[in-house]
Amino acid sequence: MIRPDENDPLVRLKSSVGSSLTPLLSKLSLEKKDSVAESEADTIVTVGTSCKNAGCRQSYQGDHSNLETCFYHSGFPIFHEGMKYWTCCQRKTSDFANFLEQQGCTSGVHLWIKKKTEEAQASCRYDWYQTGGSVVVSIFAKVPIPDRSYVEANPVKLHLHITFGEDHAVYDQTMLLHGVIDVEKSWVQFLGTKVELNLKKRECVSWRMLALPPPPKPKAEDGNGDTEDV
Repeated sequence: MIRPDENDPLVRLKSSVGSSLTPLLSKLSLEKKDSVAESEADTIVTVGTSCKNAGCRQSYQGDHSNLETCFYHSGFPIFHEGMKYWTCCQRKTSDFANFLEQQGCTSGVHLWIKKKTEEAQASCRYDWYQTGGSVVVSIFAKVPIPDRSYVEANPVKLHLHITFGEDHAVYDQTMLLHGVIDVEKSWVQFLGTKVELNLKKRECVSWRMLALPPPPKPKAEDGNGDTEDV
């Protein structure tokens, strides 16, 4: 079978709201109520403040901390069939303590304060399993807001935009699927602690992984005609 084009138009999957989410939504205020004092306090970095980049274990010790290199994980944590790893470096381990101790694979600057926006970007843990005819994906986002969330797909690409929690955090992720799905027969359910996707396989074959790894970074030529990663 010829693999469909990943650039085909995306179609929004049909969705439903589970009974476990309904009472939580009734308690969730859709208006943020941050006081002026809290906003001002959030702009001050104090000694001992932890870096907010995933995987970085450094804390702020003064102005010199801003000059240090931050090593962090730019991807998302995956827990699947007993294995734990980050999507960015995929160093798989079954030991949770070892997973937490993995040094970040990306270098940059420390992030002492996360900027608050109307929709703060967030990362979510997800897991998946498969049956003969379907792939089931669970995105662990507590109290998802259906009116502000959607999942769209074509046969080989999946785009998730999930708004969840009191802070209206947003998990936005696009992935190229390992296999091919039947979009019309796939669906989404919003539950109290997660969003569950049921993706109907076009063919009843086993998937080795949920998503294909990202393509390698392009190389740029330096002044000598050599190439280097960008």
